[in-house]
Amino acid sequence: MLQSRLVVFALRVVLVVAALWLLVLLTFALPGELSDGTPEPGVRLPTQIVLSLVLLSVLAVIVCIWRLLTLIGRDRLFSDASRRWVDAIVWSLAIGWALLAGFALAVTAVIFFTPEIRDPGIPMLLFGVVVLSSLPLLLMIVMRGLLRQATGYRAELEEVI
Repeated sequence: MLQSRLVVFALRVVLVVAALWLLVLLTFALPGELSDGTPEPGVRLPTQIVLSLVLLSVLAVIVCIWRLLTLIGRDRLFSDASRRWVDAIVWSLAIGWALLAGFALAVTAVIFFTPEIRDPGIPMLLFGVVVLSSLPLLLMIVMRGLLRQATGYRAELEEVI
């Protein structure tokens, strides 16, 4: 029991640090990077909006994980409340992934149709980011199914007892 409490505490610390880091990115780093004039003015605002929404979806995932940790502490992990939080994680990851994939597709299209900047490096990098960012989403979908199955088993076990 002590080991699981330490793990939950360590996870909460990491969640706080990650949330603070994302908030710094949202408020200082992202606007600063996009305001230096590198992207054209017509591209700057949509880029900032899409990237900010992706970061906000990650923050939503952090909040949902925090709530799940609270349910673990109350021994209510196998309940409808936990399934709602896991569903929220899946939806947040799906929205963030869709925005990121759409953004990567748009950037790749601009690079492909502009002969002066046609270079396969950035599209390949974006492809890798989109593929790797789909992994947490797919993993959470599998975990959601496992939670649903475990919740059913627990309900059956409680009926037997």
